Amino acid sequence: MGSPLVVSTLGLLFTGKLLEPIWGSKEFLKFIFVINFLTTVCVFITAIALYGVTRQENYLYMPLSGFHGVLAGFLVGIKQMVPDQELPRLKIKAKWLPSLMLLFSIAVSFFTPESATYLSTLIFGTYMGWIYLRYLQRKPELKHRGDPNEDFAFSTFFPEFLRPIIDLIASNFHRNLCGKSEAFIDTLGYSLGSAPLPGSDPIEASRRREKGARALEERLAAESLIAAGKKSEELQINGTNNV
Repeated sequence: MGSPLVVSTLGLLFTGKLLEPIWGSKEFLKFIFVINFLTTVCVFITAIALYGVTRQENYLYMPLSGFHGVLAGFLVGIKQMVPDQELPRLKIKAKWLPSLMLLFSIAVSFFTPESATYLSTLIFGTYMGWIYLRYLQRKPELKHRGDPNEDFAFSTFFPEFLRPIIDLIASNFHRNLCGKSEAFIDTLGYSLGSAPLPGSDPIEASRRREKGARALEERLAAESLIAAGKKSEELQINGTNNV
């Protein structure tokens, strides 16, 4: 009970200091509410469906909600903002954080049955976070929703050799689910084949990533200063004790 609370608190503090200045407090809180709600609905439907197929009652006792689903969505937000930013201690790029988190969670679920109960929450939290940022997040300054950049496509969660297959599958879902909205955009003069969609401008994408990278660097620099200050205090204390 205590461990998930500590992880959720630390995750909120770290991601909040990075994403909240960029999104704003209102959008940050909205993201938490929407992702938690959508994740809960998806987990509930999945649990009922699995029970209906298997008749195993343990599916009815799956955790339906939890902040770890929102944290998974936050990792998607970091992937969107600073995809090529390398985390100094982990030596990996931010764009791989959601994928590595899910891969690690799936691997752990094979050895610890308790962690498997939270796997669906993490999966749906990641996917709902991407859906929201890709199609639903409102951007008043650009007068459109979502982020249609190719660097944020669903296939970017997977290794390079799998992307052609994922793109093919995702394009079919996208065509069926979003075909009407794209047709409406086309009637307004935006052509998917020739002219870029609003928001797919590389200048706008670069500006957003620079802002996110700057926020992350400031966060990491602040942590380095705090660590250096603590180390200096320890050295002073040790020196005093030696005297």
